[in-house]
Amino acid sequence: MAVVTMKSLLESGVHFGHQVKRWDPRMKKYIFAERNGIHIIDLQKTVEASKRAYSAVRDTVAKQKNVLFVGTKKQAQQAIEKEAERCGQFYVNNRWLGGMLTNFTTIKKSLLRLKKLEKMEVDGSYENYTKKEVAAFKKECAKLQKNLGGIKEMKELPGILFIIDTRKESIAVAEARRMGIPIVAIVDTNCNPEGVDYPIPGNDDAIRAITLFTQIIANAVVDEDNEAGLRVIENIGDGDEDFDGADDASIREEDREIDIENYKSEDSTQQETAVDEEDGLPIDVDKVYEKE
Repeated sequence: MAVVTMKSLLESGVHFGHQVKRWDPRMKKYIFAERNGIHIIDLQKTVEASKRAYSAVRDTVAKQKNVLFVGTKKQAQQAIEKEAERCGQFYVNNRWLGGMLTNFTTIKKSLLRLKKLEKMEVDGSYENYTKKEVAAFKKECAKLQKNLGGIKEMKELPGILFIIDTRKESIAVAEARRMGIPIVAIVDTNCNPEGVDYPIPGNDDAIRAITLFTQIIANAVVDEDNEAGLRVIENIGDGDEDFDGADDASIREEDREIDIENYKSEDSTQQETAVDEEDGLPIDVDKVYEKE
């Protein structure tokens, strides 16, 4: 199954770059041509880059590490949230707080505060405070949820970052590079691809293009999770085969096939010979008899 097709890239407008006067010369190798004052991106290189990024994300997930989706521009917010939640990963789609990676210890304190405020609202703790204090708590909770809601359950630094528009998310790129975290990013003709481990040349302004690239990364996570589940099932199946081939002596006595007609257990012999001491009649030893 192809990671992405040339047709889907064309339909999403991935090949449209920025105006020629706004280009970054370091993107020259990814530019195919210039039409009407606009640079056209080489989609063959986009397909190759998408495959490399897809493999990198799968390898990261296979190592039990998380993917952090980052896209705070208006066109990317909805796609980032939707696809990150679909594949069960973390995201930042409102504002990148300085130190989110380099000062993660402090960020974790804010995450604990957010969880505490949410718990207070649920367990009825607000009843012990005045209306003014409750309003302040709700306002603080809403602000934290807006900025940190997508990473609320993130307990450690992510294994890889997926970024929309490296110019707008320059702080996230700088922090990831400082912490040694690999970066997958959509780079338009006005961006600097240097410093990005897996640059994907493409339009980072069109909603359809952003959605397409975000789906590719989310699919990489989902596909790796599915394969991991299949491997677990196969391992369980292999264990069952070993058990089926075990020596007959290991099979429990009660699991053996019994010839009903010729079988006569010791219990049945005892039941046939068991006699009521008073009446001299056969009785069922497993049943309680009430005497008159």
